[in-house]
Amino acid sequence: MALQKLYAGAKLRETRQRLGLTQKDFAAKLGVSLPYLNQMENNNRPVSTTVVLALAQEFGFDVTELSTGDSERLVSDMREAMADPVFAEHSTPLADLRLTASNAPALARAFLDLHRAYRQTHERLASLDEALGREDARTQPSPWDEVRDFFHYCDNYIDAVDRAAEHFASQAGSDGIRPHALRTLEGSGVSVSFHDASRIRHYDPAQRHLTLSARASPETQGFQLLLQLALLKQEALLDATLDLARFQSDQARAIAKIGLANFFAGAALMPYTAFLAAARDARHDLEVLAHRFGASIEQVAHRLSTLQRPGAKGIPFFFVRVDQAGTITKRHSATRLQFARFGGACPLWNVHRAFETPGRFLRQLAETPDGVRYISLARDVSKPGGSFGAPTRRFAIALGCEVRHAADLVYADDLDLANPRAFEPIGISCRICERKDCHQRSVPPLERRLTINTDERGVLPYSVD
Repeated sequence: MALQKLYAGAKLRETRQRLGLTQKDFAAKLGVSLPYLNQMENNNRPVSTTVVLALAQEFGFDVTELSTGDSERLVSDMREAMADPVFAEHSTPLADLRLTASNAPALARAFLDLHRAYRQTHERLASLDEALGREDARTQPSPWDEVRDFFHYCDNYIDAVDRAAEHFASQAGSDGIRPHALRTLEGSGVSVSFHDASRIRHYDPAQRHLTLSARASPETQGFQLLLQLALLKQEALLDATLDLARFQSDQARAIAKIGLANFFAGAALMPYTAFLAAARDARHDLEVLAHRFGASIEQVAHRLSTLQRPGAKGIPFFFVRVDQAGTITKRHSATRLQFARFGGACPLWNVHRAFETPGRFLRQLAETPDGVRYISLARDVSKPGGSFGAPTRRFAIALGCEVRHAADLVYADDLDLANPRAFEPIGISCRICERKDCHQRSVPPLERRLTINTDERGVLPYSVD
């Protein structure tokens, strides 16, 4: 990790407060003066190499946590919020947003919560949802958004749950994780059966009976089996994690509990240490990993994006799933690329073309407006209904990372990485994308002036200055 000009004052201050140390004691343990520590905590000075080494030696701190992952997420989210027309007369320089995210992350999150509350209230009124007459029309985040943000800012990695799942997987015999899960449930008095039904999973708590759909794929059956096991056998761990999250509604807590159970299932199916080693050995070949761990392509791609255990991190991937309308239904990024919180993804991204080539992987070299280059992999994901006439749900997933990791990906072989013209220009959201000549632009960029010439017409009805 490059240590030059690493500003991580908020993270340094948070670490000290978590350890219960005064600035004086913390400075002594780090081997620096009190004024120097104070300047680092306020981002007036970068974190020095001496401090980074002391953090690792004195406290066993994973120095990669000093990276700007959370800061980049906050900056991206604030830029999107500032793209709201309500702020049209208050353009905020990107440098100011970065300063706020680095120096005052709590203030940045409060601003995002306030904007989200405003947006939801505005949408209620716009849709005539009886907002003025309803008792529940409060300016609080929707349960779904609150849970999504919880996982987003946890880096999509919950250490206690991941380790519990890995421990459970380690107890499986040579016959595999699925028989082990069945034995565990049956040993707890839960019976399991498979029926020809459209409902994928149903648990009857009174009869302690779990029914799984015989129409579902083996990968889905195994995942749902582990998910139910998590809800029954790991309830204390899940509830303790939920208590720490302090969700604002019972609905949000219930959604998050399912999310944590899903996380446990994926982590048990693909245990961290073994999966990370296999991913490196296979150079992150999704099909090889899916076959080895009995998982689906989507499950493998999602799991790769969660390998952020302190001290044993995998490649920082982004993972996203979109529907046929281009709406993002799942999103996570451990990279500098952050997805729009509202609306769809950039239309120039290859994830949209995956619907046109079912069953095939599409590769793309892309560059974002900040000059960072990525390699992206996209593929369609179909979820059949299991019977004639039943609707098929169609999605497309994308998995990618910065191009500096390309040597570790089998999908980068034979790509012309040295050719700048091989990288397609993509963005995040039109309102915060600064590209002047994008032929797919839907709305003008917030931070650019427009020129409208009534005597001519180009690709767009205006030009961006």
